[in-house]
Amino acid sequence: MTTLADYRARHFLWSVEGRTGWVRLNRPDRKNPLTFDSYAELRDLFRALVYAEDVDVIVFASNGGNFCSGGDVHDIIGPLVGMDMKGLLAFTRMTGDLVKAMIGCGKPVIAAVDGICVGAGAIIAMAADLRLATPAAKCAFLFTRVGLAGCDMGACAMLPRIIGQGRAAELLYTGRVMRAEDGAAWGFWNALHPPEALEAEARALADRIAAGPVFAHGITKTQLNQEWNMGLEQAIEAEAQAQAICMQTKDFERAYRAFAAKETPVFRGD
Repeated sequence: MTTLADYRARHFLWSVEGRTGWVRLNRPDRKNPLTFDSYAELRDLFRALVYAEDVDVIVFASNGGNFCSGGDVHDIIGPLVGMDMKGLLAFTRMTGDLVKAMIGCGKPVIAAVDGICVGAGAIIAMAADLRLATPAAKCAFLFTRVGLAGCDMGACAMLPRIIGQGRAAELLYTGRVMRAEDGAAWGFWNALHPPEALEAEARALADRIAAGPVFAHGITKTQLNQEWNMGLEQAIEAEAQAQAICMQTKDFERAYRAFAAKETPVFRGD
């Protein structure tokens, strides 16, 4: 196990408030594009979060009124044009590894999206467990706009599960902007909040999750992702085993004793 409160990120902003880790891309003048370095460091951070004992929830927040404008045109797109297949595959695998790391970090991830959220930025929001946005959020999967397929970083697997096959196909074929109200109606956004309230709402949601049985939350996240590949019988058995594990935790006993005493349980994650 490790702690990440003192981690000093080089290519984005990172802070820990209470039990919540906050991530923000830090190029607001360019609407927060990703670079080779920020991709790699984000991947490594989410991998490290598996072992972090001082962080229970992560908020991937906006900065300067925007979330992320995708891969930087000059720092990423330009160099990719000159790469050979080996280099290109190494890059696309690295970007996919960020999504895998977010899914596998064992902790709920909340995306708090304002303004531009396109390309890889839309993928990061998609890979979060919960997504809050403002009415000004503009989310688009722009890959076809630059001559690429819509199947980037798991989009063809994950997006249909969130908003449905037909809606996902439209967004991935056309690259059009998904309006905030459409995203809310389709279930992509869990809620819309005014820009001035977005971070407070994300913080309140993170605090509520962190106050719960965080070990069990990790099990929930694991099952939500692993059960994509299971039939119903296998899923029911997997959940039986997962719940039996959770029933061995002290949090389960605390909840019982609090209920018996007509008190509110205080969970400690063990």
